Amino acid sequence: MKKSLLFLPFLLWLAGAFVSCEEVEEAGKYDNWRERNEAFADSIKRLTGENYVATAEQADAMELGKLYAIQTAASTTGGAQYVYCKKLVRNETGERPLYTGYHSTVSAFYYGTLITGDQFDGNFDGYSALDTNIPLDLVKKPTAFDSPTTFGVADVISGWTAALQLMRVGERWMLYIPWQSAYRSSGSNDGTIRGYTALTFDLLLERIVE
Repeated sequence: MKKSLLFLPFLLWLAGAFVSCEEVEEAGKYDNWRERNEAFADSIKRLTGENYVATAEQADAMELGKLYAIQTAASTTGGAQYVYCKKLVRNETGERPLYTGYHSTVSAFYYGTLITGDQFDGNFDGYSALDTNIPLDLVKKPTAFDSPTTFGVADVISGWTAALQLMRVGERWMLYIPWQSAYRSSGSNDGTIRGYTALTFDLLLERIVE
């Protein structure tokens, strides 16, 4: 009994050490968060170059696997803001959703990750921010056990809204969204997304609801 009591403080110290390490690692993951997220977005911007998409015709002409920039409605003092996108699956006959009115609600599969590759949201296991060379013969796809999510085109972050209006039903795009066109400097209302966070989404537009 005495040996057990003597050993107990050591066990408590050991458990505390593990908790402290986890807390330090979690805090360290977000060191220089704004700078790292802006560097990630800048790297995508450099790879995109002068490939801009502004019309439905230009969206249809996007080459598979190539990066393009679409201007968003994000209002900032830093000038025009963009979402960077890469078309993974093409569907030339699919309808496009509208911002308001008829066809303004859609159903989609998506997989959202931080620049670290950590998933923060989604309804299937897709590609992440760390997947730089995504094969066009896609391995990761929604399964029969996955269910799409329904939402309004005007009810999501500006990066999504801008891309959705140029997507066709059945198409799958990767979206790289700088913080200005995501949850900006304040972060999400529920606290799950920090301010100055760039977001990456693997997005499959499944159907138009109404």
